[in-house]
Amino acid sequence: MRREQFELFKKMLKKLNENSPFYKEKFRSSQININDIRSPEDIKYLPFTTKEELNEAYPLGLQAVPEEDIVRIHSSSGTTGKPVIIPYTANDINDWADMMARCLRIAGVTPLDRVQITPGYGLWTAGIGFQTGVERIGAMAIPMGPGNTDKQLQMMIDMKSTVLIATSSYALVIAEEVAKRGIRSKIHLRKGIMGSERWGEKMRNRIKDELNIEIYDIYGLTEIYGPGISIDCQYHTGLHYWDDYLYFEIIDPKTGEPVEEGQYGELVITTLRKEGAPLLRYRTRDITRLIPGECPCGLPYPRHDRILGRTDEMVKVKGVNIYPGQIDELLRDIEGASSEYQVIIEHKDGKDIMTLRVEKEPAADPTALGRKIAEEFKKKIGIHIQVDVVNIGELPRSEKKSKRIIDYRYN
Repeated sequence: MRREQFELFKKMLKKLNENSPFYKEKFRSSQININDIRSPEDIKYLPFTTKEELNEAYPLGLQAVPEEDIVRIHSSSGTTGKPVIIPYTANDINDWADMMARCLRIAGVTPLDRVQITPGYGLWTAGIGFQTGVERIGAMAIPMGPGNTDKQLQMMIDMKSTVLIATSSYALVIAEEVAKRGIRSKIHLRKGIMGSERWGEKMRNRIKDELNIEIYDIYGLTEIYGPGISIDCQYHTGLHYWDDYLYFEIIDPKTGEPVEEGQYGELVITTLRKEGAPLLRYRTRDITRLIPGECPCGLPYPRHDRILGRTDEMVKVKGVNIYPGQIDELLRDIEGASSEYQVIIEHKDGKDIMTLRVEKEPAADPTALGRKIAEEFKKKIGIHIQVDVVNIGELPRSEKKSKRIIDYRYN
């Protein structure tokens, strides 16, 4: 941790202790004296903040400034309970726009670009977050929002959009439609910025090849501003994150202890400058690692790896922990397997049954491919599974995020 970061960290702790009812109570119940935090090594003694606590703080229990300083709210989807409401000050909005602009510049977006924004607007952070960043660098924003693929493609052609911003799932829908309609020569895209879900190398390559674009992986979450807190550069060797705004830690998700440098674990984020709803040691549930060393691009910002999965995405089948990222990596190395898959888990006759449905490339033999996938799954992940090989396009597509694992055992 840089000295400048630790000074920001201590200032943030002081503000939390003075202005945040949420954290004042948290420090009191945890018997934490913030004056005892004298070095970066002491940070591990501070309590974590969890998604469950944020749910319980609904609607505005996280607010840490007077009402008149709040200019906007955003919210999580609330699919697993009450939504998390995050209030923003004008400074928060400005800082977020600066971070997003930084992302876009690193991806090579210029004022001459026309940026088609397909993520949702409203309470969700994505659409408006990207738009403020696009406007901050002086490019043209085309605020389409999600869905209506016919209109998306028509605007893409008519407006000669040069940058596509989307979830990877929706980018794949657009790429497949471009190929199906034979309109690639009418498309002027040169860059794609994809986020909001974890995705594998095969999916990335399919989108890149179909649309003939360079793709950048962007990361963020509603609780921490929104998208735009990190992005990969032209070398694609990890995502640069903004350590002048945020402090990243990686912990063992079971013990909560820090892991060794370069090891995978759960990402924990502390906001260093946020005013409306600052967060201390927030457990994101995202699995990644911090990448040691400098990037060839020369940027001064440190890197984290692509998101491998989420701790709440993990499923246990026949005693083995399985993450979607492991399946992505397995399929990446199997010739004939396409990018799209779906996992079905059932409990029949007293035992768990896992079926992996995988789309195949047109020339691949389904029987041989299914056998190969089952063999590799047993070898690399450790259990026997059933494999259902289908043609490209047979698995569901999504305009938002793809649901990869369907677990019927607890329904």
